Amino acid sequence: MNPKEHKATLLVVDDVAANLHLMSELLRPHYQLRVASSGAKALELAWRNPPDLVLLDVMMPDMDGYEVCRQLQANPLTCDVPVLFLTAKDQAEDQQHGLDLGAVDYLSKPFEPNVLLARVRSQLRLKIASDQLRLRNAHLDEEVAQRTRELQAVHDVTILALASLAETRDNETGNHLRRTQHYVRTLAEKLSEQPRFAGQLDEKSIELLYKSAPLHDIGKVGIPDHILLKPGRFEAHEFEVMKNHPRLGYQALVHAEELLGMPVPFLRIAKDIALCHHEKWDGSGYPQGLRGEAIPLCARLMAVADVYDAIISRRVYKPEMPHEKAVAIIREGSGSHFDPDVVVAFLALQDEFQAISRRYADTDETLQVKVEQLAVAQRHVAASATA
Repeated sequence: MNPKEHKATLLVVDDVAANLHLMSELLRPHYQLRVASSGAKALELAWRNPPDLVLLDVMMPDMDGYEVCRQLQANPLTCDVPVLFLTAKDQAEDQQHGLDLGAVDYLSKPFEPNVLLARVRSQLRLKIASDQLRLRNAHLDEEVAQRTRELQAVHDVTILALASLAETRDNETGNHLRRTQHYVRTLAEKLSEQPRFAGQLDEKSIELLYKSAPLHDIGKVGIPDHILLKPGRFEAHEFEVMKNHPRLGYQALVHAEELLGMPVPFLRIAKDIALCHHEKWDGSGYPQGLRGEAIPLCARLMAVADVYDAIISRRVYKPEMPHEKAVAIIREGSGSHFDPDVVVAFLALQDEFQAISRRYADTDETLQVKVEQLAVAQRHVAASATA
């Protein structure tokens, strides 16, 4: 062995001093050695500084080699350290038992020195290869994890960019998107405690719901400016046009999924929210007039979140209303506008809703920016109408 090369460290365990001396004389010229005359001492040395290979006697008092091997395998510090049994027990069942415990080889005493050296070299080569493979796999795992994080970040940014695009053509502010995200997640987490909803609201589904919520009004990009940006109340025919935005949003997301050529769980939830968040529990909503549980659960959650935020938030065309007023309106709408179970969850969470609304409240500055954006857009609409 090249003296500049790292010498592997062997832990030799045997309760017979003569055996330890013999193996030390044989192995010390080639390897760094540590010796132990008991199982307890062997475990102490191995766990303090794991060796590259353990040569382990089976028949020892107090703690035999099998138990030492079992404990080495059970500890994350030493579970990858190969164990080579050295023993006078040469029955097939003894060997099988040792191998079942995780030993990599089994050498019967008395052994030929050259055979022992060859077995040790072989196991150390395998250990090196195993360590290198484990390091490569760990590196690949980290690369995959990093790539997944990057893709997730792109995914999240894309969602927010699309949602923000819709928001620029609306009376809503960006904080409306953030508030409704948090309202929806809070409701979903509460309902997930009930067996009836637990199957639909596992941790992954709640996260997808949270991330897809900002797309609920993306269909508004397809509504003509002279209607979408109109100050004041809509005429009946204008409202009929406005009621198309859920279907427009749904169709845009369907088209995106078709371009991908595969179903995407996130888009399934986003489509349901976009299409159905204006449906009502009693069937009087739009665009399909769905009733009760025919309305997707994610949309039933969004209905409460969206209405609550519309009531309590300042808009460029109205002041905010008190939290208590919003609570009263949603309570009154239970069984007509809203799913009664969602309303029960909302009422239990109303303090959390109020805290979210305060945390992400619109500032005077953001409202002023929105006023200016809408003024510019409305002047453009007026100019187009007279051109």
